[in-house]
Amino acid sequence: MGLLEFNKLPINTLVGADWKTFGDITRGRTIDPAYRGKYRLTKAVCRLLSPLASIQDRRYAKLLADRPLEHDPVFILGHWRSGTTFMHNVFSCDKHFGYNTTYQTVFPHLMMWGQPFFKKNMSWLMPDKRPTDNMELAVDLPQEEEFALANMMPYTYYNFWFLPRHMEEYADRYLLFDKVTPEELRVFEETFTKLIKISLWNTGGSQFLSKNPPHTGRVRELVKMFPNAKFIYLMRNPYTVFESTRSFFTNTIQPLKLQDITPAELEANILDIYAKLYHKYEADKACIPAGNLVEVRFEDYETDAYGMTEDIYRRLSLPGWEEARDDIARYVGKKKGYKKNKYAYDERTVRLVQEHWGFALEDWKYEL
Repeated sequence: MGLLEFNKLPINTLVGADWKTFGDITRGRTIDPAYRGKYRLTKAVCRLLSPLASIQDRRYAKLLADRPLEHDPVFILGHWRSGTTFMHNVFSCDKHFGYNTTYQTVFPHLMMWGQPFFKKNMSWLMPDKRPTDNMELAVDLPQEEEFALANMMPYTYYNFWFLPRHMEEYADRYLLFDKVTPEELRVFEETFTKLIKISLWNTGGSQFLSKNPPHTGRVRELVKMFPNAKFIYLMRNPYTVFESTRSFFTNTIQPLKLQDITPAELEANILDIYAKLYHKYEADKACIPAGNLVEVRFEDYETDAYGMTEDIYRRLSLPGWEEARDDIARYVGKKKGYKKNKYAYDERTVRLVQEHWGFALEDWKYEL
């Protein structure tokens, strides 16, 4: 158990941003009175740490910037709470994969210098389980990269965790890329490539393994960046996804937000953004080359994670199965006793999902 409780953090994850990114994200935005102390403390720590980013920039330029990627990445896609974390953890047992770590999400500029010191302190402070679903938390475990990107540039969907009243704006611009500018796309490409190279350097992998729900809306851009990238898309019962996402967002946003948002507003945003993300993926997946996409129902994967992982390796022509199979088997066996949150669907949940996400129920053949 870490020293600090997740929902009582006195700062938020922007402490690890570079100074320019922090300013670009917060400039001109309203900070509600209840969070001005957290904002000032986060800003002060960020200001103190941000000069250290130049040390990493120099090392990156010298060691990694001109080094080509050996393989295009593997992307695990799907809406939040669709089982992407479990699959990410399974595949990351394969040591040929590299990934973004939990530490890197908070301190992406302190990877190539000072990592042992800052990682030790972060490990001492952070809780050892995610409060939303009891999944293990540790500084070196795989983590989705959007939090790291939010500390490296201002053009990410996860700005909504800090400024939730702008959630729809960030979704249209940086989740779906519908209103993104050419300059913002250029920065995204450069920043994401930099994150990948540092992640591989840090974990010793040769192929980047991404688990990042926002990438579900960026398939066209990702294929442009990485023409031979592999994609795994997870679908899950929409009733479960709605209940779980509402709980996850409601709890996770508490220590991060600098603005208030009502539960009704957050719920409405979840309902709307799910639909947008679903239709954007369905429209863009045709640009993925044949043989580079596998779509999986999470309920099937959860039942036979080992067998389906082997099948995905084969269908996507991924290297490394023989070397990784024993480690994957051990991890899958260890997780059999894991206690998941259980959801009972009340009448209101059923009505909302059927009204707003009926297309997914029909397309994926999910029933109560």
